[in-house]
Amino acid sequence: MKNQPLGGNEMPRFGGPGTFMRLPAAETAEGLDAAFIGIPMDIGASLRSGTRFGPRQIRAESTLMRPYNMWTKAAPFDGLQVADIGDVPINTFDLKDSVRRITTFYDDVLQHGAIPMTMGGDHTLSLPVLRSTHKKHGPVALIHVDAHADINDHMFGEQIAHGTPFRRAYEEGLIVPDKTYQIGLRGTGYEADDFDTARKWGFTVVHAEELWYKSCAPLMDTIRDEIGDMPVYLTFDIDSLDPACAPGTGTVEMGGLMTSQALEIVRGCKGLNLVGCDLVEVSPPFDPSGNTAVIAGNLLYEMLCVLPGVPYRD
Repeated sequence: MKNQPLGGNEMPRFGGPGTFMRLPAAETAEGLDAAFIGIPMDIGASLRSGTRFGPRQIRAESTLMRPYNMWTKAAPFDGLQVADIGDVPINTFDLKDSVRRITTFYDDVLQHGAIPMTMGGDHTLSLPVLRSTHKKHGPVALIHVDAHADINDHMFGEQIAHGTPFRRAYEEGLIVPDKTYQIGLRGTGYEADDFDTARKWGFTVVHAEELWYKSCAPLMDTIRDEIGDMPVYLTFDIDSLDPACAPGTGTVEMGGLMTSQALEIVRGCKGLNLVGCDLVEVSPPFDPSGNTAVIAGNLLYEMLCVLPGVPYRD
C-alpha cells in the first residue's frame, strides 16, 4: 500500500500533521521512491533574510492539494512511495558547515534510491545537493529556472553563497554545460556581458523577455529533445516568477514568468530522467498572505507528477 496524503474528509485541512501535503513522516528515505525534504536556511542570502522559514510555510500551505492532477491525469501516489523526511539540521551560524551537512544528508537519501524533492531555503543549497547527486549519477543535465544566473565568482569574498552555486557546479564538473538551461533571467547586472559568461561555457540562457506573452511549451519540447534520457536535475527559484505572482522572496525582479508558464515548464519535464528537484527562495515574511508558499507547494507537487514511474489515469 502506497502512502497517501491525509484527505480533507478524514481530518479538516487546518488540522493534522505538518508534513508536505499531510503525507506520512519518515525518519529516513529507506523504502521511498521520492522524499520531501526541507532545508531551512538563509545564511547564504545576500539581501533580505527569511527563507529559513520557507519549508515550514510551504508545508503549511500545501494542505489544500489533493492527490490527483486534474489536467495531466498524473496519479503520483498510486505509483510512488512518498513521504516527508523532515529538515536537514543545518548550522545556522556557519554556511560552510551547513553545506557539508546538506551533502552528508543527501548522500544518505540517494543511497536509498529516493529522488529528493527539496524545499528551500536559499539557493546556496543546490550546490551541496548537486555534489551528492554527482556521486550517484555523474554529471547531470540542469534545468535552472530563475531571475538570476547565480554564476558569480564570489560574494563579499566568499565562493559559496546563493549567487554562486552554478559557477561552482560548472567548475566542479557536476553539470553538463551544453545540457544546462537557464530560464527566466532578467533585471540588471554587474557587467554588460553578465549573462554571456554562461553562454561561453555552453549553457543555454533564455531571458524572461523572450518568453513574454508566449507559451513555454515549445521551449520545453526543444529541451527534452536535447537532453534525451540522461539524468537531469530541476532547480526552480521562486523569484523566476513575476513579483505580482510571488512577492515572498528576497531578491524580486520585475517582468518575470507567470504561474501558467511555470506550470508549462515543470509539466514539460515529463519524460525526462529527473533525479532530483528543488524549489527555493520562498521568504514568508515578505508575503503575509501565504500565496507565494501556495504556489511553491503546487509547483513541488507538479514536479512530483513528472517523476519517472508516475502512472497516469484515463
